[in-house]
Amino acid sequence: MKFGAVPTREAAGLIAAHTVRAHDVTLRKGRVIPAEDAARLDAAGLSELVAVTLEPGDVAEDAAAERLATHLAGPHLDRAPPFTGRCNLHAASAGLLRIDRAAIDAVNGVDEAITVATLAPHKPVVAGEMVATVKIIPYAVSGEALARACRAAPGGALGVTPYRLRRVAVVSTLLPGLKPTTIDKTLDNLRHRLAPTGADLVAEARVSHRREAVADAIRAAVAEDRAELVVVFGASAIADRRDVIPAGIEAAGGRVEHLGMPVDPGNLLLVGAVAEVPVIGAPGCARSPKENGFDWVLHRLLAGLAVTRADIVGLGVGGLLMEIVSRPQPRSGGSPAEDDA
Repeated sequence: MKFGAVPTREAAGLIAAHTVRAHDVTLRKGRVIPAEDAARLDAAGLSELVAVTLEPGDVAEDAAAERLATHLAGPHLDRAPPFTGRCNLHAASAGLLRIDRAAIDAVNGVDEAITVATLAPHKPVVAGEMVATVKIIPYAVSGEALARACRAAPGGALGVTPYRLRRVAVVSTLLPGLKPTTIDKTLDNLRHRLAPTGADLVAEARVSHRREAVADAIRAAVAEDRAELVVVFGASAIADRRDVIPAGIEAAGGRVEHLGMPVDPGNLLLVGAVAEVPVIGAPGCARSPKENGFDWVLHRLLAGLAVTRADIVGLGVGGLLMEIVSRPQPRSGGSPAEDDA
């Protein structure tokens, strides 16, 4: 691609590098210069224009953006029509954004003319939400560079994993001093979290803060209520693998996959399973409507994704979230109150 000043009389058919308004003629930036407009400007005394000349093998910006976006778009993504060198990808359904980060990094490293920007990996998205944009910086890119960009990433490097689980059960444990209204607000906040995913609360049990009671409630949620996911809100935060909630999961015939998470708020989260149904031991911050580590794990499980120990320990970078009003600033070190993260 050539970029620079050309004689106005020779500009017909080239691409206007800038918008020009002169002598009752308007040339739009990025548009092909009509022969009659070039002739009128030349006759009026405008001697040169800054224009773009495509060379053999060049691909115009819109066509290049569309080609790369089509290559990158995987399941449950829609491609919008390209414009001004940009082609956007939108979620076709609610779910989690799936990104092959190494592939996107490779594409962005091919040529400075070619860029791809996305939302964060595993971000919950809704149908119609823009999740990525391909932008060609100049008015055209060499076909060779575009081909290298397509080769740098496998087809479908971006996609959306739709939510799969629909039936959620909740077990809340009770201790003196825990108000029923606190549990009611917790359930309301959980329903709000579930709404964009299409999942519903199909059962809710309130039991004493004892291992046997927790085990019985989880077994009933799985066997009788056909829950696909169980969330346990403890009246007291989980302090150890031998504590009531992890012990209750094991007493129900289940297993504890991981306790603790390098996300704050959200440190005291537990992930386990009973009869292959995922169980979350929710941290205290999950009672708040504000985003915390519980949201990250909840959405992954609702999308049918496995949440392994490796997944959890990989959340530390970017895992320091904003303080929430439901707890007394435990990071400051100024309060002896229990850290119910």
